[in-house]
Amino acid sequence: MRLLVRERVFGIGDDYWIEDADGRKVFLVDGKAMRLRDTFELKDAQGRIVVEIKQKLISLRDTMLIERDGEQLAKVKRKRLSLLRNHYRVTLVDGTELDVSGKILDREFAVDYDGELLAQISRRWLTVRDTYGIDIVRDDADTALLIAVAVCVIVLAEKEHDD
Repeated sequence: MRLLVRERVFGIGDDYWIEDADGRKVFLVDGKAMRLRDTFELKDAQGRIVVEIKQKLISLRDTMLIERDGEQLAKVKRKRLSLLRNHYRVTLVDGTELDVSGKILDREFAVDYDGELLAQISRRWLTVRDTYGIDIVRDDADTALLIAVAVCVIVLAEKEHDD
């Protein structure tokens, strides 16, 4: 499944749509402005919240939390002791870990599980500057979770870059 993310460069609340390969709006990333912490809701085309993404308020390292139906689903943070600056670890509540690595700020990175590619995020296929693709490789993958992971690592990398 290939999805297209069209970020808005100057938008109140950082809202943007994710479309499928046919140009149909599939998900809305709804950024919540005026909050103490970065907060986003990933909504389906009908406006139902699929997952919520929140910055953890108190932590030694910047951390984002992904929740579904009020329950924590995953925690995302930069990988400790990594030689690569753009290397993040996603820990699911069941203990499963996903690795995210690549050029996050350039929107060129991959999400893998135990060495197997789950999703590839890239601008290579596109010519529009503020657009990138999310290519979900496995049919049985949790699409909403992988989109939320991409949003989290981009937010964390941009925050680290600005500091």
